[in-house]
Amino acid sequence: MSTQPLDNSRRRFLIAATSAAGAGAVAGIATPFIASFLPSERAKAAGAPVEVDISKLEPGQKINVEWRGKPVWVVKRTPEMLAALPKLDAKLTDPKSESSNQPEYCKNAARSIKPEIWIAEGVCTHLGCSPTFRPDLAPADLGADWLGGFYCPCHGSKFDLAGRVYSGVPAPTNLVIPPHKYLSDARLLIGEDK
Repeated sequence: MSTQPLDNSRRRFLIAATSAAGAGAVAGIATPFIASFLPSERAKAAGAPVEVDISKLEPGQKINVEWRGKPVWVVKRTPEMLAALPKLDAKLTDPKSESSNQPEYCKNAARSIKPEIWIAEGVCTHLGCSPTFRPDLAPADLGADWLGGFYCPCHGSKFDLAGRVYSGVPAPTNLVIPPHKYLSDARLLIGEDK
């Protein structure tokens, strides 16, 4: 029998090293399980809500975001843009948006919750093209009745700055307004409204 004192520092080192290795292994194994609770890219594309920062959006500016694999436009309309909307009612197929696809809270003249901020799916209701943003007034190629909006160059469909379709163009209905809500004055959630 040996009467030498035990070396506790070596024992403590081995316990600490084994504990650290075990904690690393647990973290490595748990990471995929924890990550599985977050929505995948596929789930996001299938309809998970998208949060948008609109704090830097300038008057007259449009930004694009993606929701459900589609472009969604967020436009900050100027007072002049809003004033032009009622002037076009006689030239539109569905000026009051009675046959269009939008949430009930957007069934108004501006087709929005807040008049200056407008959100819509950027997909033409004719064949699914993506119209271009044309905020300019009366350009030569769009005619004197053009007060700004969206033009689909593929087949000539025209929409005003509330996404309402002009009469006599191939698109049958107004642009679709997705469900959305404001989280704050600077944050918008597209894809959820409850």
